Amino acid sequence: MNALTEIQAGSRALLSGNEAVARAVWEAGVKVASAYPGTPSTEILETLARYPDLDAQWGVNEKVSLEVAIGASLAGARSFCAMKHVGMNVAADALMSQALAGVNAGLVIAIADDVGLSSSQNEQDSRYWGRFAHLPILEPADAQEAYTFTLAAYALSEQFSCPVILRMTTRVCHVKAVVEVGERLTPDHKGFIRDARRWVMLPSNAKAMLPRQDARDAALSAESDATPLTTVLDGADRALGLIASGPAALSAREALPDVPILKLGQTWPLPMERIRAFASGVDRVLVVEETEPLVEHDLKAAGLDVMGKDVLPRHGELSVSVLRSAIARLNGEAAADAGPASPGVISGPDPDVFPRPPTMCPGCPHLSPFYCLSKLRRAVLIAGDIGCYTLGAGHPWQAMDTCTCMGASITMAHGLAAAKAGEDEKKGVVAVIGDSTFLHMGMQGLLNLVYNRANVTVMLLDNRTVAMTGGQEHPGTGFGIHGEDAPRVDYVALVQAMGVKPERVHTVDPYALPDLFKVIRTEVQVPEVSVIITNQPCVLTDRHVPHPALKVVEEDCTGCGGCITIGCPAIEVSRRETATTNSGKTRELAFARIDSAFCTGCNACVETCAPNAIVPLNPADHPRLERV
Repeated sequence: MNALTEIQAGSRALLSGNEAVARAVWEAGVKVASAYPGTPSTEILETLARYPDLDAQWGVNEKVSLEVAIGASLAGARSFCAMKHVGMNVAADALMSQALAGVNAGLVIAIADDVGLSSSQNEQDSRYWGRFAHLPILEPADAQEAYTFTLAAYALSEQFSCPVILRMTTRVCHVKAVVEVGERLTPDHKGFIRDARRWVMLPSNAKAMLPRQDARDAALSAESDATPLTTVLDGADRALGLIASGPAALSAREALPDVPILKLGQTWPLPMERIRAFASGVDRVLVVEETEPLVEHDLKAAGLDVMGKDVLPRHGELSVSVLRSAIARLNGEAAADAGPASPGVISGPDPDVFPRPPTMCPGCPHLSPFYCLSKLRRAVLIAGDIGCYTLGAGHPWQAMDTCTCMGASITMAHGLAAAKAGEDEKKGVVAVIGDSTFLHMGMQGLLNLVYNRANVTVMLLDNRTVAMTGGQEHPGTGFGIHGEDAPRVDYVALVQAMGVKPERVHTVDPYALPDLFKVIRTEVQVPEVSVIITNQPCVLTDRHVPHPALKVVEEDCTGCGGCITIGCPAIEVSRRETATTNSGKTRELAFARIDSAFCTGCNACVETCAPNAIVPLNPADHPRLERV
């Protein structure tokens, strides 16, 4: 047991939006919950794994997770699935068909939109899926509503026999608020209902479901007008009325406390009658929504005169300051007043902060592969993927030419190689992908490489975790979500089973830098599919075994800067000097020091130091210890 599971019914607890959703899912009597980790949604399933009487499991990707949840629903058990916004792009095939067939027991899908692109490659608006799949969208504004709306979503799902989408955003997911919780329900287990005409999506069966979907749309629209999840926040100034949803509604209330607001809890289907009634009571209507103008367009299509993205920004969060500035411009004012600070909040100009671009961790096993690739930049094209190693595109490596979405490194490398075939056979193509990403969506790409005899070298960087989202488990780690032993994928056997020749598969210690460089340089010259697997765990997991820290002997350092190009954050430039070579050219020298408090003793920098100026911090230690 833990603090979350010990919260008593009727009590209040400080919960994040993700924790509040998890609590509501458990209270709703859900039996099966599946997800693939992705910020900002990751903590929902991590929290659910701490509750009893519920099977929480990581799926290998979002499509798999959603199909597991669908299967549980058809078997008569309430189920749940969570993902970030780009995850629904992967799961859409299952969503679109099951939206037509419907569900048996309640199924709720939480999609967390990364408004502002805190950790994502795009900023898409998941409310589109409601319109696309004819499914209701509930949009909580804070943690208490995340809890309340999740419970309401299960009732709505079973009332209309369809999945319900809970649209979260980064702010709702991660900001904490006081939440009043209840007790776990025990809904009836319906069991599987045999109905092939409904569950088997043959074209003839699917066609017969279309009229029922139309009838459901009409019923959902009526329900939307009646739902208590949509409320009116009163205001005395009737010159302007706001229609808002999610956390933007709370920002709007703080920015304009005297303006009436129609706060939408269900944003699809829209409560058109309530919207018309609200609009008739104010002079002008402004739609406040993050990020796309979906509600704005729907209302204009319905003949309502509203403003929206012609006043407000289309991208990023609609904070209090953003809204105040927009309203000032709308009113023809020269500048917006940020307004008085809340009690206890220190106001003033933002302090100047030294820029700190994201980088890999000290001793990260991905440092050496990108160091090697940076030395081969003139000889190779590098297709990257989504994960910590995407940082290989940055300084000092600059060793990535493309990066689009999860799993695309291998398939895009295939296209790069196919397009230049016969033009420059000496120029190799390398695909870089992580272990969890490979299992998520990379295996099909490798199979395609082999089948089409592509000339690509795949670097599979196995650090035994889903590192970028916080170190979750997956089928390649050997552990389940609760830390229990689980079957572990054998990558060598797997890629060979896909058809990669045994002599073209190499497992390399990434800290053994000369060996790694030699294997990469050799394989990019071989005109067939190669796979290079690195095999050291993420330094932030308990599977990593640190080694004695290192230091730079200052008097022996020549300022060559070789160790600095590894990119390890533990290595710093202590001073710079300009030297003149024998030929009269000037050269900048960068003398290094190692912050031994951060050094993990990985030994990679030692391999780059010609004068052997990097030694153990403690002379009794030896830097070249065997690693696990």
